[in-house]
Amino acid sequence: MNTATITSTLTMLMSELVDGTPPTGGHMLNRGDVGLLRSLDRISADDASQIIDAGSSIAAHVDHMIYYTQLMNRWAAGETNPWRDADWTASWQRTSVTEKEWKELRRSLEREGHKWMGILDQPREVSERELAGIIASIAHLAYHVGAIRQMDRNLGGPSANNEQDAFTSPASPP
Repeated sequence: MNTATITSTLTMLMSELVDGTPPTGGHMLNRGDVGLLRSLDRISADDASQIIDAGSSIAAHVDHMIYYTQLMNRWAAGETNPWRDADWTASWQRTSVTEKEWKELRRSLEREGHKWMGILDQPREVSERELAGIIASIAHLAYHVGAIRQMDRNLGGPSANNEQDAFTSPASPP
């Protein structure tokens, strides 16, 4: 199947998560949400390095998202199975960062995320399994955006109470 009929939708959803909602509002995030990248810019390396509830840190979530997106970008570049040798444990090992490392981690996420968005925007022939993986990449990012915002409530976007009714919002489909 060809992704031509859904490329703009895939790109729009990924862009909303990464770069925030357009002025008219979003589909996944509330109107006025700045998205993941600008949210992460608001916290220090020390805050990103805090282990939350004996779990992980925001820095580890970001490192994992970079790793996952790099695998998707490698697949899109023609690598048959970049997941074959994937080391998911390693993608969670960076739990603390210096200010310099935190800045580079955020820039890497921006680079890989925008690269993936550019790929999503180009129609391509895919199998059903590959299409599921493409869609899952957006859902996977959305999960991590939510997890990070639960870890640091200051990173959340505007509340739904600031939104117009979802059925009358200009961003709503007809």
